[in-house]
Amino acid sequence: MIPLPPFDVPVDPDAPEAREWLADELSKAPYQSAKPTFIDVLAQQIFGWFDDLVDWLSGAGGAPGAGGPPFWILAVLIPVAVIAVLAFLVYGVPRLNRRSRVTGTLFGEDDIRDAAALRRAAQTAADAGDYTTAVAELFRALARSLAERSLVHTDPGTTASAFAGRAATVFPAEADALRAGARDFDAVRYLGHPGTREQWDALRALEARVRSARPALEPA
Repeated sequence: MIPLPPFDVPVDPDAPEAREWLADELSKAPYQSAKPTFIDVLAQQIFGWFDDLVDWLSGAGGAPGAGGPPFWILAVLIPVAVIAVLAFLVYGVPRLNRRSRVTGTLFGEDDIRDAAALRRAAQTAADAGDYTTAVAELFRALARSLAERSLVHTDPGTTASAFAGRAATVFPAEADALRAGARDFDAVRYLGHPGTREQWDALRALEARVRSARPALEPA
């Protein structure tokens, strides 16, 4: 004889059990796949925003020119709104003083440090009296800082002299100091010359000025 299933399964759960059963049921694949995606929600918000914009521009549903603004205003504002939405979708929310993530080869050496880390390393070396390392690290910090600000491009083959020339087009008032800094970097890095306190002081002053200065020309 086949046993019959028990009939004492509770069908009147209390509130916690009901919530648990509902959560288990909604977590199943058919329900999850039916949920609107982020793109769906965003598209609905954009279309709703456009509807509100058109209603407002046309005088709460009236035709352009009949109680609403002239047609030429619609013709100008709607494309502008479309461009703004597309820019938002592509680039996201703009942030002030954005710094790009720049890593990789710098003056022939692989280096993943950002400008702030290079600046700290330079200061630590200078505090220890190692001006050779300090000058090299601070010139690297200067180059990486301008790359992070998207002002001067540095690629794996960029030399210190080439960087100084590019930076001089963006900060023409610092052209001589930038070229002097490049010469000092090459001297301590490639020619085996010891760095000096005078080189460090000059480069530190240059780095501080450039870091706070506004570019005079387009990025190089």
